[in-house]
Amino acid sequence: MKSNPSRPGAPARQAASRPAGNRPAANRPSMTPAQRAANAQRVSESLRGVITEMRRVTWPTREEWIAATLLTIALVVGVGVFTFAADWVFGQVFGLLTGGTR
Repeated sequence: MKSNPSRPGAPARQAASRPAGNRPAANRPSMTPAQRAANAQRVSESLRGVITEMRRVTWPTREEWIAATLLTIALVVGVGVFTFAADWVFGQVFGLLTGGTR
């Protein structure tokens, strides 16, 4: 088995023969007007669906938004204080066990 020089240890790839009808992207003919219209129709339907779903969303009130924000900030501060305290305690314990300073 031959190896691939760009990927050592990987098997060499055989040159793939391309079917006659499969042309590279640069040589493909452009889309027909009917195909463009069909694509535009699908995009338009998708956007309408997104707008419809966004109207169905139950958005939080200002009070709910503020409460959720304050809760998030409090939890982040709480986790930070807990992490600091745990680090300090473990540092003191390991300092006593090893008889040294940091």
